[in-house]
Amino acid sequence: MAKSLKTGDTVKIIAGSNKGKSGKIVKVDRENQKAMIEGIGNITRHLRATQFNPRGGKKDIHVGIDLSNLKLEKAAEAKKATKKGDK
Repeated sequence: MAKSLKTGDTVKIIAGSNKGKSGKIVKVDRENQKAMIEGIGNITRHLRATQFNPRGGKKDIHVGIDLSNLKLEKAAEAKKATKKGDK
């Protein structure tokens, strides 16, 4: 089931600290078996001051959720194929 998930699908989280929440998939990382969910899994990373970034600061990073912890709620709406003769 997890392999059929794709960008735009609405999923529900079935395990982990975000259990019970649902959201739309923004990106799927097949290599690492992770999915980025809209509004879930955002963390703030603090950056050290460097020569290229003298002030340092904060950066928001999207952390993926394992595909095995997701359940498909609603598939992305597929584009309707037009038949020959339809206008």
